[in-house]
Amino acid sequence: MRLSDFDYDLPLERIAQEPASERDGSRLMVLERTGALLHRCFADLPEFLEERDLVVLNDTRVIPARLRGRKPSGGALEVLLDRLEESETEHNGRFLSRWRCLMQAARPLRAGGAAELPQAGRLRVIERTAGGLCRVELDLPRPWPDYLESCGEVPLPPYIRRDPADPRFSIDRERYQTVFARRTGAVAAPTAGLHFTPRLLERIEEKGVRTARITLHVGPGTFLPIRTDEVEDHRMLGERYGVSSEAAVAIRACRARGGRVVAVGTTVVRALESAARDGEVRAGEGETDLFIRPGHRFQAVDALVTNFHLPRSTLLLLVCAFAGRERILAAYAEAVRLGYRFYSYGDAMLIDGRDGS
Repeated sequence: MRLSDFDYDLPLERIAQEPASERDGSRLMVLERTGALLHRCFADLPEFLEERDLVVLNDTRVIPARLRGRKPSGGALEVLLDRLEESETEHNGRFLSRWRCLMQAARPLRAGGAAELPQAGRLRVIERTAGGLCRVELDLPRPWPDYLESCGEVPLPPYIRRDPADPRFSIDRERYQTVFARRTGAVAAPTAGLHFTPRLLERIEEKGVRTARITLHVGPGTFLPIRTDEVEDHRMLGERYGVSSEAAVAIRACRARGGRVVAVGTTVVRALESAARDGEVRAGEGETDLFIRPGHRFQAVDALVTNFHLPRSTLLLLVCAFAGRERILAAYAEAVRLGYRFYSYGDAMLIDGRDGS
């Protein structure tokens, strides 16, 4: 498959720069099994769920993982922390931890290079690895969770344009986080989950629809671009995931009663498909580099709630694998025509049924 087969035209004004005034007030495009499109509000989602269904949510929590610093030369440095690799230790009142990260600078630091971070923080590069990643040591005046809360920034994607002084950053602290987030470790939000409110979850459960929580800590594997012309040559970076025994039991029970497993977001799809063996989702934790693209044989998911994704992205390829490339690109063209809002803070789709189902 050629990467150019997964392109589409999107006017810049369709890229949402801020969330809807209410989480569940965004628009919802429903792609039915027949191929028909319905245009509703996200608050209407319970109408499209049945009592025997199971809605699966990703409970990862986004950390304020973006740090800005200065090199000894005075040049600016930006770091996006991805993964804590070695537990924090305390030494002479300083707190040391080692991380995998992405780093941006006019002249990137080499191994052994150092930089100053806000509020007496320091960074040292241990090594540079493939894919633009680095391993770094953070030397901080207090434990890293406290430090990031005060000095880190919400890791918004680059297409959401913010100046660090923009007052909307305070809104992002709340809105770029799902209301059910509880397991810290993501550096990007599972954006389909951003539309849910506590009341909407109550309405879903009042209808008799069950919910389950799994975890996939969203990292660069989800959002780094595909840089190969042939789609099959792309390799995903690993991301940590976990499926509890309670979630696995709930999925088996849903299957037994003839219900649909409704994944909220592509990260839930990747976690469940990674945990599936012979058509059954197994409990456990691990790391997945599963790249879902057209031709993938789905084992765990029957319906999908998802946002509208970037052209040529792994997320778009996953959705095309689920619902069919032509159906999805036609739906996207209609969304552009009707003024839907795209990407992380944008509107959503409900895809009822896999391609050919």
